[in-house]
Amino acid sequence: MLAASVIVGAGTLGSFPRLELMLLLLLTGAVFWIAHVHAHLFGARLAQRPPDRAVVLRVCREEWTIVKAAVPPALAVAVGPVLGLDVQGGQWFALSVAVTGQVGWSVAAARQAGAPGRLLVVSALVNLVLGLVILASKLWLKH
Repeated sequence: MLAASVIVGAGTLGSFPRLELMLLLLLTGAVFWIAHVHAHLFGARLAQRPPDRAVVLRVCREEWTIVKAAVPPALAVAVGPVLGLDVQGGQWFALSVAVTGQVGWSVAAARQAGAPGRLLVVSALVNLVLGLVILASKLWLKH
């Protein structure tokens, strides 16, 4: 959802809109990753004891999916010209990739947690609806 929100919020970019959107997606993913790692390490853990190197690395790995989720939409922006898409078409393509990725990640996480099939479907539907809300906001904001 973060990548989709960045795409909607980006609106009109400067002189190099594709490059700027790609960087914005990747940098936002990296900043949120750092924020999540910080929250995990210094939220509950610091109150108990300082984290050691192994804990820091484990938390960094666990939260890395935040950065990974920004890569497919950034790549979609990059390949937009190859597909004959203008800047706005590339944004829509990246937004579609981001929402599809969110649905896929949610199902993968639910499956890894051992959720039954019904909950996999619910997880997918909830994330799809959230993605559609973001898509609708892009239409409403007329970017």
